[in-house]
Amino acid sequence: MKKNTNYQNLEENYLFKEIGDRANAFLAAHPGQPILRMGVGDVTRPLPAVIVQAMQQAAGELGQADTFRGYCLEEGYDWLRQCIIEHDFAPKGIQLELSEVFIGEGAGSDLGNLSELFSSDNRVAILDPSYPAYADASIMAGRPVIWLPCHAENGFVPELPKQKADIIYLCFPNNPTGTVLTHAQLAEWVKYARANGSIIIFDAAYEAYITQPDIPHSIYEIEGAKEVAVEVRSFSKSAGFTSVRCGYTVVPKETGLQAMWLRRQCTKYNGTSYISQRAALATYTQEGHAGIRANLDFYLGTAHLIRQRLQEMGYEAYGGVNAPYIWCHAPHGWDSWTFFDHLLNECRVLCTPGVGFGQSGEGYVRFSAFSKREDCEEALSRMKERI
Repeated sequence: MKKNTNYQNLEENYLFKEIGDRANAFLAAHPGQPILRMGVGDVTRPLPAVIVQAMQQAAGELGQADTFRGYCLEEGYDWLRQCIIEHDFAPKGIQLELSEVFIGEGAGSDLGNLSELFSSDNRVAILDPSYPAYADASIMAGRPVIWLPCHAENGFVPELPKQKADIIYLCFPNNPTGTVLTHAQLAEWVKYARANGSIIIFDAAYEAYITQPDIPHSIYEIEGAKEVAVEVRSFSKSAGFTSVRCGYTVVPKETGLQAMWLRRQCTKYNGTSYISQRAALATYTQEGHAGIRANLDFYLGTAHLIRQRLQEMGYEAYGGVNAPYIWCHAPHGWDSWTFFDHLLNECRVLCTPGVGFGQSGEGYVRFSAFSKREDCEEALSRMKERI
């Protein structure tokens, strides 16, 4: 038996595990001193009542012989896929076929699983900094990585790769920087992909947070994108489904990957639960949309508060306008982990060190607006007093 030695090229600890370990060590050493958590991007507000009711009804159906269901379709129920097309894409003039939409358990899984469709010698372009799963999935497969630095000097907008990239991971609105691309900027990436025979894996998990008018919600708003892009979305950050687990991936036939992805799903995935899909369907009701919009506005209000207070204290802070994350430059020339440890030990505030998202994230930390408003206000007060 031979192990996959590519795993030896990964960082020893996954970023969020390392954060959890340091937080637990602090709590063990300081009993009775709770931490204000502004690090991990996990939602905190309750689901709208109509979504909970949909899950309860679906669970009840599984308890009756005449409404019981077994395995779900690997690609998801038609009624949810059709609803997604009609509400998320058709209003933007994007035409999709039912067979191009695949329901899954969330963006995180599909972003990694899509890697299986490509040869191991494909070169992968990844933004630096970026969500760690893109790089980890590529390294596990033994693919060479082309890093695309994003920093204040280029407005956190990466330059096109100078060498040919076969696979490109793009995430906008961006995690962790909170920044976005305009239609014109995203069109340059589509143009590059078409010219080089590349595939863009577009992570649109935060599209529901977009507030500015010239920011595309889908890569398919760009002409020609259906030839070169797969789009991954999630109900986790938009509708609060981090524990419910449901998302979807769009694989247009023009990419040449649709049949492969269907075959992969039929072999390795037995379908998203009926209860979760009924919950997802409820997000498109009038009541569901209103409840979700209220939660999104709350998180965006918290993001605005964090960014504004940080800037008033003299910090360089970015994001927080079209995304629930604020990207903050560390003071005093500190590196990311030094600032992280100072916030934890002196302020009892938990953030995410920027270097955990890539080398270009060194010297930054990420704050999440998913925390409770009162916790954010207290955390910012402590930072003002103790740093």
